[in-house]
Amino acid sequence: MIFYSKIDKIFLSIISVAILMIVPLLLVPFLVDFYNRNTNIVDLIVVFSILFITVGLIIWTTFFICYIFYDRYLFVKAGPFRSKIMYEDITKVKKTNDIFTGYRLLSSKEAIEIFYKTGKFGSVKISPREKQNFINELKKRCPHIEIEDSLTII
Repeated sequence: MIFYSKIDKIFLSIISVAILMIVPLLLVPFLVDFYNRNTNIVDLIVVFSILFITVGLIIWTTFFICYIFYDRYLFVKAGPFRSKIMYEDITKVKKTNDIFTGYRLLSSKEAIEIFYKTGKFGSVKISPREKQNFINELKKRCPHIEIEDSLTII
């Protein structure tokens, strides 16, 4: 079962502004040199490669976040960042508003934090679009976990 990350309008605005700042920062110096005829084809390839890789990485890690339930583990991924969390290692799930610190694969301020034994950070913060369905599925696969009262189970 696959759950996708919720994307807030504010988060989308921040990412859009970041991309709109990166593009001119990379292109203006190149265009100035191009206007003064100080560039060649290698410069063009390098500048546009850096631009496409940077913007592509931002888009990949922002808009392609998903959480996949497999038979033995929960797989969370956002672009190149991926984690396998074994169900028996999950200890607790709680609602969180602290989305700026720790290990987080999310794109919304409405997040939940999953605590587990084997992670470098001890927890991961995620923001599934269908939060209640996600928690219900997690509870089915991990009946031993502690779930905070504010996260109701239907």
